[in-house]
Amino acid sequence: MNALFPEDGSAVSFEAFMAYALHDETAGYYARRISTVGRGGDFTTTAEISPALAKAVAAWLVREMQSNGCRDVIELGPGSGALAAAVREALPWSWRWRTRWHLVETSATLRNIQAKRPALRRVRWHDSIGSALEACAGAACLYSNEFFDAFPVRLFQRANDGWKEVFVHRGGEGLREVLREVDALPESNVWQRSWPTGQRVEVHESVRQWLLAMAEHWRRGAMLTIDYGAAVDALYHRQPGGSLRAYLRQQRTTGAAIYQHIGRQDITADVNFSDLMAWTAGFAESAPLISQREFLMPHVDARCRGDVYAVEEAGAGDAFRVWQCSVGVSQKSC
Repeated sequence: MNALFPEDGSAVSFEAFMAYALHDETAGYYARRISTVGRGGDFTTTAEISPALAKAVAAWLVREMQSNGCRDVIELGPGSGALAAAVREALPWSWRWRTRWHLVETSATLRNIQAKRPALRRVRWHDSIGSALEACAGAACLYSNEFFDAFPVRLFQRANDGWKEVFVHRGGEGLREVLREVDALPESNVWQRSWPTGQRVEVHESVRQWLLAMAEHWRRGAMLTIDYGAAVDALYHRQPGGSLRAYLRQQRTTGAAIYQHIGRQDITADVNFSDLMAWTAGFAESAPLISQREFLMPHVDARCRGDVYAVEEAGAGDAFRVWQCSVGVSQKSC
């Protein structure tokens, strides 16, 4: 923790704290501590339980590659590698052999787990989206499942006199939150709504920066993003404390527990899809936002419990959203 907090005792932004807790090279959860995803891990993703997800992604890839001529596929944040392996196997054979596969993964631990899967022996790993897109000459189809929720967020609270940003201070009593004045609010649709005093909101400004960096390298293709969250109008329904939470051994924690078990638990927040659409409007064309249920239903096997769970209207089927965008659509081959 000494690497996070200044020697003068000043506080750091919640975004800096979350980035340290998740991605620090020596203490971060994703960088060093995560061992697996699924039953034995701290959380489970749809990719681990529902065969329909890989089938749906594979079908999407075929449609998009037919449309834009791309032959390179990039998965962002592949986790255990289960989805990448299943998607490759779900592709028709004629597409499988001629598609070049890339994985963007910063966690050495997760890379080692992914590399053990026979289906991923011929993929290429990259530390950044820029590196992956350069290897594809800027033309690729990208997809991700629960990727943007792992980005650090800026945390704000509505006060009587306006918005304050949450900072984290370390003292003799441990870590505590302090509210600070904001010189300028980050770009987000969340400010366009009226919120009661005490409401907390998160802004994925780190995602905005990532998307803008991606735009410098991405020339043609399509992107599919699956994550929990919603459009801004529904994002904080019955969530006055915001959507921030942590997961440790499949148990969800909120509040002060976020600052415990640092580096040993996942910390996450819902994705504001209205922001994603607005941040990419300058370089990409977005499709309408749909639910995971709508995306998966054509591929669901009613006999599979994992598939049924993934499309539950009052559960994962509605909690997850699917967003698609594209750039430079062309019929020319990559």
